[in-house]
Amino acid sequence: MGFFTRVSNWYFSKKALPYWGILIIDCAVIIIAGVFSSYVVMGWTWFVRNVVKVCLGMILTTPVFIISFRLFHTYSGILRYSSFYDLYRLFLAVLVGCAGNVLLGLVFNLPQANSHFQFPEWKTLALVLCLGTLMLWVVRISVKTLFDIFRRSSDTVPVYIYGSHAGGVSIAKNIRNSSPVKYVLNGFISPDSAMVGLYIMGVEVYPDDVATLKEMVASGVRTLLVSPLQTDHFREQTEMVDFLIHNEVKIMLFGAEEWDGKSDINVSHLKDVQIEDLLPREKIEVDMESIKTLIKGRSVLVSGAAGSIGSELVRQVASFSPSRMILIDQAETPMHDIRRMMADRFPDVEALTLVTSITRKDRMENIFMKYRPDYVFHAAAYKHVPMMEDNPSEAVYNNVMGTRILADLAVRYGTSKFVMVSTDKAVNPTNVMGCSKRICEIYCQSLNNAIASGKVEGKTQFVTTRFGNVLGSNGSVVPIFKEQIAAGGPVTVTHPDIVRFFMLIPEACKLVLEAGTMGKGGEIFVFDMGKPVRIAELAQRMISLSGAKDVRIAYTGLRDGEKLFEEVLADKENVVPTFHPKIKIAKVREYDYETACANEDRLLEASLAYNDMETVRIMKEIVPEFKSNHSVYEAMDSTETTETENTTNNA
Repeated sequence: MGFFTRVSNWYFSKKALPYWGILIIDCAVIIIAGVFSSYVVMGWTWFVRNVVKVCLGMILTTPVFIISFRLFHTYSGILRYSSFYDLYRLFLAVLVGCAGNVLLGLVFNLPQANSHFQFPEWKTLALVLCLGTLMLWVVRISVKTLFDIFRRSSDTVPVYIYGSHAGGVSIAKNIRNSSPVKYVLNGFISPDSAMVGLYIMGVEVYPDDVATLKEMVASGVRTLLVSPLQTDHFREQTEMVDFLIHNEVKIMLFGAEEWDGKSDINVSHLKDVQIEDLLPREKIEVDMESIKTLIKGRSVLVSGAAGSIGSELVRQVASFSPSRMILIDQAETPMHDIRRMMADRFPDVEALTLVTSITRKDRMENIFMKYRPDYVFHAAAYKHVPMMEDNPSEAVYNNVMGTRILADLAVRYGTSKFVMVSTDKAVNPTNVMGCSKRICEIYCQSLNNAIASGKVEGKTQFVTTRFGNVLGSNGSVVPIFKEQIAAGGPVTVTHPDIVRFFMLIPEACKLVLEAGTMGKGGEIFVFDMGKPVRIAELAQRMISLSGAKDVRIAYTGLRDGEKLFEEVLADKENVVPTFHPKIKIAKVREYDYETACANEDRLLEASLAYNDMETVRIMKEIVPEFKSNHSVYEAMDSTETTETENTTNNA
């Protein structure tokens, strides 16, 4: 046994047996099959008298078989990785070899008695076809089986695969064929009840329920590989996901968008699941061809191009082959990264990376005058709620004044469409940041209406897109929680009941492009953000996924301007459906353009005086629904309420 093990380990440590070695083995197998077939056909007595002649006769058949093996490349593969197709080619090779020898024997009358050799008759060759093919199959299957046994080590990981159709089978094939072996397949878990109880590649298919997972965990399996075709369905099985996380089962997946649906999935491409992979969400489909038709060959400007949303907009827009992209941001190092990304991934797209601020009116005019963009995607903004609560003048100057500068220049220089990225914090705002974005919405919508009515000369269509938090954005909770978990905690959550809507950055940007390019002007589009997520539960899931021990959650209290839940529409607003089920149009209170301009002039004057209280007071006048929460500016709301009550009493 020790000798056999040493020989096996020596063989399987080699890259592959040389082709001439496989050819010699195959010829030897055919000779043995032929000798045995002669014994069966001719009988024992005759066989004993002519055994040497029979052997010589079979050796004479090998040149024809060698030609056939060459024709079907049966010796070019690696035995340990033999597939059903390889076995099929072996059958064809033996069939052609036998037929060729039958023909050779008939032409030269070789089966007749000869003093030196006994050439096989057609009956013998017919039996060789069956027996030889079977023996060649056995050799390859045996080598493959031995390889699967001897390549396993103490480091081999037993796994289950979630999904029993094309994606799951593709992963299973790669597991079986990979070297060195990393995983051993113990079973499939399938949401398709018709597959349950069947066997695929020698392992059973189980139902997708918690009972199956309990059996899986009890058997010692602590890894689940998810098929790319089942990722959406898998994340919706919250009970199963929670069970896996609680029992520290490693979940690995491969995005459906990363698989072409044909080639085998390399298990090395499977990645550890991230929290964003497990949040329930519906798949978002957009009309990419229509977007491409509108953007291809056009000049596109993206403000805030180095930010989370802006940089993803840059990537998606660049994929539609615009003639030129003008990328603006004041963050130098991230802009350098954007420049490199564009050069590497989109070398055919002219990309201008301009480091400047959107509040520099002269610089912005120079850019618009020189490049005259057809489309503007305005994503630049100060967005951190607590920071802007402490710096209202900067929020107004950057968000409000910057938006007004870009919007006015877009009209002056003939931009076709101006798409502004807003936020759900603009709905019934409770903080300075949200209110500043609502004022931006008001200005863009009023300017669009003024153009439509002829009050302002221009052709620009202004579209606003409004959505909630995006996972992985700069300053979002996910990267902050990751840092806190890595540091050993605690993970800080402001309130146990705080909830937020979440969307992935690529999905949000797809909807921005769809709404922005399809909008006719004046709309405020709101996105269906799916189900709200309790932040405390999100934190607990991340702690469990990390495998960290003794990391606790600490509740710190609501921050300045923060509220427990975000709204998508204000109290007096409603929505109407659009061309996309995930996009609605908000019916909002509209403002006259002259009034909007006058309000902004007053607001900008106060902000440039750096009078925070006066700046916020004017913001509350412009947006009456702006009620501060957990902020020093709440006092003004109380004063307004008292004044209203006094006015009512005096009346």
